[in-house]
Amino acid sequence: MFYNFFFRKENMIENDINRRGLLIGGGVGLAAAGLAATMVAKEAAAQSSPDSLLRKVLDRGKVRVGTGSTNAPWHFEDEKGKLVGMDIAMAHILAKGLFDDPDAFEFVQQDPAARIPNINTGKVDVVIQFMTINSGRAQLVAFSRPYYVESISFLTRPDGKRKSFEKMLAGGSDTKVSILQNVDAEENIHKQLPKAQVLMLDTQANVIQALDSGRVDAAAVDLSTTRWLKKRRPDRYDDSGYRWFSMLYGAAVRQGDPDWLKYIDTVFDTAIYGHDNEIYDKAFFDFFGEKITGRKAGFPPI
Repeated sequence: MFYNFFFRKENMIENDINRRGLLIGGGVGLAAAGLAATMVAKEAAAQSSPDSLLRKVLDRGKVRVGTGSTNAPWHFEDEKGKLVGMDIAMAHILAKGLFDDPDAFEFVQQDPAARIPNINTGKVDVVIQFMTINSGRAQLVAFSRPYYVESISFLTRPDGKRKSFEKMLAGGSDTKVSILQNVDAEENIHKQLPKAQVLMLDTQANVIQALDSGRVDAAAVDLSTTRWLKKRRPDRYDDSGYRWFSMLYGAAVRQGDPDWLKYIDTVFDTAIYGHDNEIYDKAFFDFFGEKITGRKAGFPPI
């Protein structure tokens, strides 16, 4: 999708590489090419606009990332007080692309309400904070390519009577589902389970606690939450296998800087679909319990 890299000098280096030499040398040739590209990253940045944030970030030596600290599995503190999560992994990926150092960033911890103001006032260079891409927000900030497709799912219990979607549907009016209270909550559940009883609760913790206590057969939560809880506690939580209402998560930057946005897109594409995918794949397994498969050589990414 985003493969026209704008660094002219880097393209010159790639054009000078003997393709037959790479094929004969195998991994050695590829490693040498990668090293050469890394060595000229800052020189290549000079080809971008002098007003671009890309050049300013490279000159500064670190990228300022706006994120949160209280929402697992996206951004939260581990037992040592270190920020971890899928959003944090994307920050590591961006820093590695910029400086060949996955730790060359500064976190600015912020409330979700501060995400757009902090971008537009320049307090942060980029926001990576499970930010849903939508048309309204896109009028205020520029979004990167998505790095995760979120959806709603049914969190169930492995010992539950109705742990699969098929059994919940067959249960009719005996099926009970908890969900976070909002205007469309009951309607949203009934589109999937027309006869189910819906228990609307005030916090996500209470939605899940209703499942823990056996008050409901399933809790309607984000798919990422279902994956995270199932990976941590497979004895307590299960995934019904049903998803609906897809949402895209992407990084957000200030509008009007195509070089900076294009660079982030390129780094994310390479991490998700290309060769530099170690951090992304490890994080996807650590936080969602799934191994990335299905990258097919010779075909463009979906």
